[in-house]
Amino acid sequence: MAKEKKLVEAITAMEDDFAQWYTDVVKKAELVEYSSVRGCMILRPNGYAIWENIQKVLDAKFKETGVENVAMPMFIPESLLQKEKDHVEGFAPEVAWVTHGGNKKLQERLCVRPTSETLFCDFYSKIIHSHRDLPKLYNQWVSVCRWEKTTRPFLRTSEFYWQEGHTAHATEEEAEERTIQMLNIYADFCAEYLAIPVIKGQKTDKEKFAGANSTYTIEALMHDGKALQSGTSHNFGDGFAKAFDIQYTDKDNKLQYVHQTSWGMSTRIIGAIIMVHGDDSGLVLPPKIAPVQTMIIPIMQKKAGVLEKAEEIRQKLAEAGFKVKVDDSDKSPGWKFSEQEVQGIPTRVEIGPKDIEKNQAVIVRRDTREKTIVSLDELETKLAEVLDQMQKDMFERAKKHLNEHIVEATTWDEFKEHIEKQDGFVKAMWCGETECEEAIKEETTATTRCMPFHQEHISDVCVHCGKPAKKLVYFGKAY
Repeated sequence: MAKEKKLVEAITAMEDDFAQWYTDVVKKAELVEYSSVRGCMILRPNGYAIWENIQKVLDAKFKETGVENVAMPMFIPESLLQKEKDHVEGFAPEVAWVTHGGNKKLQERLCVRPTSETLFCDFYSKIIHSHRDLPKLYNQWVSVCRWEKTTRPFLRTSEFYWQEGHTAHATEEEAEERTIQMLNIYADFCAEYLAIPVIKGQKTDKEKFAGANSTYTIEALMHDGKALQSGTSHNFGDGFAKAFDIQYTDKDNKLQYVHQTSWGMSTRIIGAIIMVHGDDSGLVLPPKIAPVQTMIIPIMQKKAGVLEKAEEIRQKLAEAGFKVKVDDSDKSPGWKFSEQEVQGIPTRVEIGPKDIEKNQAVIVRRDTREKTIVSLDELETKLAEVLDQMQKDMFERAKKHLNEHIVEATTWDEFKEHIEKQDGFVKAMWCGETECEEAIKEETTATTRCMPFHQEHISDVCVHCGKPAKKLVYFGKAY
């Protein structure tokens, strides 16, 4: 048994060292491998399968709203990037440049896309001419490159995978409506599929996307009390349209500039799944997004009929729509249990000779380790109930954790005390001045996470400077 315990013991306890716990889980669950390229990760099958499921669900939701997929080039000419001043300044420190094609120096440097606004704008300027061409609702699933100084798998890597939506509209109202619509899709997706509750709101001018009129965000709270920006949606107004001359002729035959949006969710959301739901034994995946929902583990599998029964159950469950596998390796059952737990597979079904005699199996939940003995005749029904309950319970636990880690601060001393403890989100009033926001960050390392849509008035004055308060803000330390 000592050998079987070792797999779990190899994971650092999250209360001892959360950062090391995270790294251990990512490695032991075989989600990623570090690559020979600095700051880049290799997504292993376990990790990529989660991303595929996220992609599948989100892609369908986007398409329901009229979005179509396209593919833009990986490279952006420097002259194109320079067209929108705020945008290029925002990304300049993170850009990777291509200077040679083969042995020949390029006449113009090409940047490896950190994001694709400029490419979409150039494209839209060529294909949008009339109001009949609008709206344009495009999205792409790609990787992007940002030359990060410090990296951590999923959370911050030099190359990462994401989707970026880019839309063009005739009016300001349509663009704003689309911006909020996509933010709500992200928030609903996190709650329904990832069992992660989020705070929705607007970023401050300091924290908004470079070149945007406004940026909206969903913020999730990790187990260690840090926030994670989990998806963003930007309203560009007509700023990019003016820089790239994207005009259309309206119904009155007058030239107008389009209004644009951009929105994205990346592989960092997998980091959120790990840090919201994981425990000291490893990953815990919400059933709706898990690549494998149940692992069938044969007990005493060398005995006649056990493996055959396990395979029969697998086929039956697969036909009923479950994502299921059999672990028929020659490892001991205890070792198999540990592997299933580390990898976060939501349930396991144990079947042995005595179970076969009694026409039963044992379903074990990954999150609570609760065991349910069920008749093989009812296995599909009972497994569906267990997975459904687990999904709900995971969301409720995460919601409880979020609610218990939102605190109010009306004085600067209170604010500093909560931030120092890393209590989670600190709600406080703010004067609206960027200087004050920067001072708060400098003194506490806390940043403005968002100005929530649901505004409360908990004080008349700014928590830091004492000037009249303009907005309630969620502050916190963040990844």
